[in-house]
Amino acid sequence: MYAVIMESEESSPEQSEPPDSSPSYDFLSRFYDNISAPGEKRFTRAGLALLAPARNETVLEIGFGTGHSLVSMARAVGENGRVYGIDLSKGMLRVTQNRLNAAGLTEQVVLEQGNATKLPFEPSFFDAVFMSFTLELFRAQAIPRVLAECRRVLKPDGRLGLVSLVETNPLTMSQRLYLWAHHTFPRVVDCRPIPVVPLLEEAGFAVSRHEQDSLKGVPVSMIVARHQSHPEA
Repeated sequence: MYAVIMESEESSPEQSEPPDSSPSYDFLSRFYDNISAPGEKRFTRAGLALLAPARNETVLEIGFGTGHSLVSMARAVGENGRVYGIDLSKGMLRVTQNRLNAAGLTEQVVLEQGNATKLPFEPSFFDAVFMSFTLELFRAQAIPRVLAECRRVLKPDGRLGLVSLVETNPLTMSQRLYLWAHHTFPRVVDCRPIPVVPLLEEAGFAVSRHEQDSLKGVPVSMIVARHQSHPEA
């Protein structure tokens, strides 16, 4: 058996991820766990623990990469829950499909190749949405659209789990170096620290839980956010 795979319609160029990100990640998908994942893994696990997917929930991961978090979420929600994943990269999708097949979790997970600026899901569909080291890959003008889509597909009492490199004011030296590398070599350093909490608040979210750590001197936030009208927000 194989995980259900769907393809969404192509998004317009101005809505998409940074140029050429999909081919780059198609190539990296075979090596990603050895190159980038080791440094990110503990933060992703901490963010997922903070989000705490529960039995019977319907959850979405945006930018699922090689699928480790999808496996964890599928086990957390159980047989009566449902997990969806969306990623732009066909290579990541293939790696994840194989991982889910090996774990025997293909019946619980639907994989979607598509763009997070136009999620192919009905409003109020998910109990939780999760992103780890993904939001900071989007161009600045696309981030509000991604967060608006998250808000649209979440149930009124749903929660957004986010792990992200963080931009502070004033910037630290590590943040300055990271931003310089991103602007100078955008195809190599394709992400950068972003002002996560202000972006969430502008999108209509309120932070309900927030933990912080650092990756090579750059702050990393693990956040759970809800609709601003939610009593726990």
